[in-house]
Amino acid sequence: MRIDILTLFPDLCDMVLSESIIGRARENGILEINCHNIRDYTTDRHRRVDDYPYGGGKGMILQADPIDRCFASLCEEIGSRPHLIYLSPQGRTLTQQKARELASLPNLALLCGHYEGIDERVIEEIVDEEISIGDYVLTGGELPALVLTDCVARMLPGVLAEEVCFTEESHFAGLLEYPQYSRPAEWHGREVPPVLLGGDHKKVDQWRAEQALQRTQEKRPDLLKKQKK
Repeated sequence: MRIDILTLFPDLCDMVLSESIIGRARENGILEINCHNIRDYTTDRHRRVDDYPYGGGKGMILQADPIDRCFASLCEEIGSRPHLIYLSPQGRTLTQQKARELASLPNLALLCGHYEGIDERVIEEIVDEEISIGDYVLTGGELPALVLTDCVARMLPGVLAEEVCFTEESHFAGLLEYPQYSRPAEWHGREVPPVLLGGDHKKVDQWRAEQALQRTQEKRPDLLKKQKK
C-alpha cells in the first residue's frame, strides 16, 4: 500500500512514521509512505501558500493553487489518481470499520489543512472525502493524518506479527477488548484471574468473550446499540 501526505510539515510526519512498527513496515517494503511539502508548489517567491479570507475574518486560508499542483504532481508520479482524504473536523468520524475499508485501497493521499482551513473549491474539486478523528479542533491536519495512517497501516498483512493482533482488539468486532494481564501473577495484592492461569484455552476464550461484552456494556453501551440497529 502507498500513502502520500500533503502537508506544510513533511519532516514532522516523516519522523513520526519512521519509528516503531510503522517504521519497520516501511523498511521492509510492506508500506510506502511519502510526505510532500505543499510549499514546493507555490509560485510565490517567499514560498507563501496562504492568504486572507474573502469576506473578512481572522486567520489565513491555504490557497487552492499550491494544493492542486501538489496533488496533480502526485497523480503524475503514481500514474493514477489516489483516493484523496482531507483531514477536517467537519468530516465523517474515523472508525475501525472505516479504517478497514481504507486499508483495502492501493493508494491513499492525505491532505493536511492548517491555519483556518483550505479554500473550499479544493474540497469541491479534488477531495474524495473528509475525515475527522473526533469532535474537537487542532491547529493542523498533521496529527489526524498520522493517526489515520497508523490506524490503517497496522491492518495491512505483515505489519503486525499476526492478524489476531488487531482482530481481537477493541472496536474491530464492535466490542471493547477484554482485560489483559502479564507477570507477576500478583501485584499490589491484585491477582490475575485464575482462569488465565489454568491452561484451558476453551475456558479462557469463553472468559474473554464474556469480559469483552461486560466491559462494552459498562464503558461503551453505545457500541452495543449500534449493533442492534
